[in-house]
Amino acid sequence: MTEDWRLRRQERYLQGATFSRKKYAKRSERWDHDHCEFCWATFSEREGDLHEGYVTADDYRWVCDECFADFKERFAWKLGEEP
Repeated sequence: MTEDWRLRRQERYLQGATFSRKKYAKRSERWDHDHCEFCWATFSEREGDLHEGYVTADDYRWVCDECFADFKERFAWKLGEEP
C-alpha cells in the first residue's frame, strides 16, 4: 500500500489491537463525541455523524468502517466478541 494521508504513526498504539463493532454512546455530558483515529470522521449520537464503528477494548479509540477495511490487514487487527 502506498502512503496514505490518514497514516500518522498509529501503529504505535493500534498495531495488533482487538476491536469490536459497536453503536456509539456518549461517555458523559462533557464528552459527547469521538473521532476516527485515521480520517477524523465524527462519532456521536447527533444526526449526520457516524453512529456505529469499530472500537478498541477500552472503548477509547474509534475507527470508521472505511478506515477499518483499509487498514485491518496492515495493522493486523483482530475482531473481539460484541458485548
